Order: sequence, then C-alpha cells, then structure tokens
Amino acid sequence: MRVAIAGGTGFIGSALTKALLARNDEVWIISRKIPKAQHTRAGLQHVTWSGLAANPSFLEGMDAIVNLTGETINQRWTAAAKQRVLDSRLTAASRIAELLITQKHTPPLVINASGISAYGISADGIFDETSPTAVTDFLSKVIRKWEQAADAIPAERIVKLRIGVVLDKQAGAFPLMAIPYRLFGGGKIGIGKQWLSWIHLEDIVRLILFCLDNDHIKGPVNASAPVPVTNDAFGRAIGKAMGRPHWFPVPAVFVRALLGEMADMVLYGQRALPSKALDNGFIFRYPTIDSAMLELFGRSKA
Repeated sequence: MRVAIAGGTGFIGSALTKALLARNDEVWIISRKIPKAQHTRAGLQHVTWSGLAANPSFLEGMDAIVNLTGETINQRWTAAAKQRVLDSRLTAASRIAELLITQKHTPPLVINASGISAYGISADGIFDETSPTAVTDFLSKVIRKWEQAADAIPAERIVKLRIGVVLDKQAGAFPLMAIPYRLFGGGKIGIGKQWLSWIHLEDIVRLILFCLDNDHIKGPVNASAPVPVTNDAFGRAIGKAMGRPHWFPVPAVFVRALLGEMADMVLYGQRALPSKALDNGFIFRYPTIDSAMLELFGRSKA
C-alpha cells in the first residue's frame, strides 16, 4: 500500500509511519520542508506542500492520504493562537482538496483527523458516530469547520477520525498530566466528574491501519477507547499505577487563572463511544484505563 501522510512527523504521524513501514508499506511524508537530517529508510519518501503544488502527480497511484496536520491545542488560547489552530487545519484540508481536483486518478481514501469535541461539551450525554454534532465551545467550532473542509475533498471514501486524548508515555499530553502525581500532588481537577474520552497511542495507530484495510469503513469514526472515564477516575488510575496518592484537588478557578480559555479542555468533556470501530470488529489492545496505565508505566501484561 502507498500512503501519503500530512503531518507525518508529528506525535501520531511518526508512530503511524513506523507501523506502516514495519508492514512494508510505502510512505510519503508531506510537510512544509524536507527534514535536514533524514534517516534513509526503505519505503520512506518526503515531499513538500510546494513540491506537490508544482507537481501534483506525486499523488498519482497513492492508495490513501492520511491528514494529521494541525497546530497544537496545548497552548494558551490567545486570539492569535486560536486563529493558528483553525487556519492550520482548514489550510491542510483545502490543499488536499485542491491537489486531488487536478488528478485523473485520485486516491480512493482520505483519512482526515478530527476530534471528539465534535459533539460539544456535555456532563451526561453519551455520543457515538450517529450522534449529532454541536457547537458549544471553541474546539467544537473548529471541528465543525474542519470536517466541512474534509467533506470537500474529492475521494471515494472519507474517514473523519474523531480523536480523543491520546496517551503515550513519552509524548503528547500524558507526561504532563502525570507530573503532579510524580510530585505527590495529584488529584481531581474541578469537580472531577467531567468525562475524558481517551485512547492509547498504539490503539489509534492500529485503528488507522484498520480503516486503511477495511474498504467499507467511512464517515465519522470515534478514535477513543470503549471505556471513557471521569477526570477523577483517570487521576485515581494514574495514582494507582504510580503508587502515588490521589488527594490534592485543583479548584476550577485556579485552572482558569492558569490556563485561561484553554481550561475548558480539562474542566469540561464528553463521553464518546467507538461504536463504529467495535461494530466492524476492531479489538482494542487497551480498552480500559487500568490496562493502558499498566503499559504506560512499564508493567504491561503483554
């Protein structure tokens, strides 16, 4: 299989690239510039957005494009930062659409990253891929526009991967989330009842491969574990895995003072279920937060 990955040098993209190469697929990384220090690997190529614009035929013969491009949301949400978050996502999706319009033979599949925030924030709702989307906060507004941009991509099959919080021991948000527990100061944030829809990095990579290999999967796909947890339960699982107390609550007012509007990410949430993945036979390697924590802290049963 020949797969082009926009955002292939990022957190999820790097892990996906490694998994594709391990099964002898050919990978093309699309980025703003070619990395200066490239490790030559069989099956791995790089191309820039400007190179694609000059020669769109690079995409001829691709079996799929995976678009993971997007400015990180893990920053203080100033007006300028919010605009960068939105623009980076819309620009990448629009570029892919413009490139594919010029092709005689377009890749049959585009997997476009999205987010669980598509459903808005809710204290008691349960959402799967059949649930209506909502616009209740900044992230849900971004997701609405991002998915609309993805819908304009001319491909036979479009998968909108609604990604939850991705857990990995070395990268992403989790190492920062574990710091208070390492310092014996972990506890619930705010009321602690807000839902967290999460997924282990290994499972999101496996789910993307599953979507690549199963031609009947299309539309929204919730990339989240089958057992979401509350913030309080998530913290207790970290404490249990690390042998640390879960006792120091962080008041919502303090979180808002520290993070500003970005505090919405940790003070509110949504309870999403991966119904489409499960209904199509996908098996999560880490379905529960306890099983994920065993691996994250180096005590996997595998």
